[in-house]
Amino acid sequence: MTSVSTGATHADPLWHEIVDTLPLPAWVSDFDGRLLRVNPCWDKKISDRWQGSSWIDHLIEADRAETVAAWHAAAHRAPLTIPATLIGRDGPYRATLTLRPLTVTQAQGAWIGIALDAEAGLRAETDRAATQAELDTLTNAMPQMVWATRPDGHHDFYNAQWYRFTGVPAGSTDGEGWNGMFHPDDQERAWARWRHSLATGNDYEIEYRLRHHSGTYRWVLGRAVPVRDAEGAIVRWIGTCTDIDAAKRAAEQNEILSRELSHRIKNIFAVITGLLRMSARREPAMRDFADVLAARIAALGVAHDLARPHSERSRPSIGDATLHHVLAELLSPYDAGQWRIAGEDTPIDDRGATPVALVFHELATNAAKYGSLSVPDGRVTIEIGRTDDRLTIDWRETGGPPADRAPGTTGFGTRLAALSVEQQLGGTITRDWRAEGLAVRIEITGSALVRG
Repeated sequence: MTSVSTGATHADPLWHEIVDTLPLPAWVSDFDGRLLRVNPCWDKKISDRWQGSSWIDHLIEADRAETVAAWHAAAHRAPLTIPATLIGRDGPYRATLTLRPLTVTQAQGAWIGIALDAEAGLRAETDRAATQAELDTLTNAMPQMVWATRPDGHHDFYNAQWYRFTGVPAGSTDGEGWNGMFHPDDQERAWARWRHSLATGNDYEIEYRLRHHSGTYRWVLGRAVPVRDAEGAIVRWIGTCTDIDAAKRAAEQNEILSRELSHRIKNIFAVITGLLRMSARREPAMRDFADVLAARIAALGVAHDLARPHSERSRPSIGDATLHHVLAELLSPYDAGQWRIAGEDTPIDDRGATPVALVFHELATNAAKYGSLSVPDGRVTIEIGRTDDRLTIDWRETGGPPADRAPGTTGFGTRLAALSVEQQLGGTITRDWRAEGLAVRIEITGSALVRG
């Protein structure tokens, strides 16, 4: 049981409280070494028979002379740290002793002592070394380059893959030396992105060209995430660099092929249109049909150019292709005050663009000839609704010539629209001839407009 002798008044009671809370064997003694107080950990690990003894008495015989000499050399003024072995309850307690003098008055004073388990410290150090060895083995086995920094962004670790890839001497890219490994055109951009992550704590991700040991630059994907402590403070940054040069080159080659294919398709559209015009001049009776067919082909060309796969360089100025964009482009030849597109939007690519272009080109052409777009006060509204993957597209004409009954015959354009919706998009199309104008409802799935 922990207790205090009659001489305990020589030491500040505050130190008694501190000693009692320490998780290591600790004590307070007078200047001569006589124990005034020990903590519960001392009772548990060393001895509960300490009253009237000196802390020196609890050292093994072989360590006493050297420890006492070092203690006296401190002249009761300087802190002391010395390895020694105490006589513990379960055998020798190898420890590092830390003793600090406490002055109460000029004539009185005390010592506070703490015994750090040397074997526990050695085990902790061994565990840390083993953990570091495991980490080194793990990072060196990874195919990616791995790096780490301090919280301020100072680079202080790279795995073996970094040095194999770059061929630079170990340590030469520590600190800020890493930025010199980037292509000159990428350096400022990489620095700006890295500074932003350091300032905000946001994840770091960027593509840049890194100098290979061959002297060439290869594209890599750089990523880093912060490591936070229990309070949320960033204590490290861990990052990787992944060689994506082959994928980048393949994407660039695919982009070249895509542009060439698109160019050839547009040329085919132009050739077909030219043939139609030429044939119409030779066969005047076919001119109206040729004009209609040429307009349909032109609509397909517009839709194709909007919805084909694009890169950042080839993408149209309107941005990524969506149903709204395609419909707006198809209606752009008409007075902007006469038509409106509202409701949900959805992505579209070359799979869905062709049937959509055919359907709405037919509707717009007929509206311009016979419906609401044929008079100044007529209006067309396209309303798009969505429930899960199901799309409903409503075409409504108002303000045009009365159309309270369906035509007596079904034209080719009507059959073409039905074919496009039902067979190509797997949906349905219904027409309602109202007094105020034609209403058309198209029901399809959103996934029908894009490739899987």
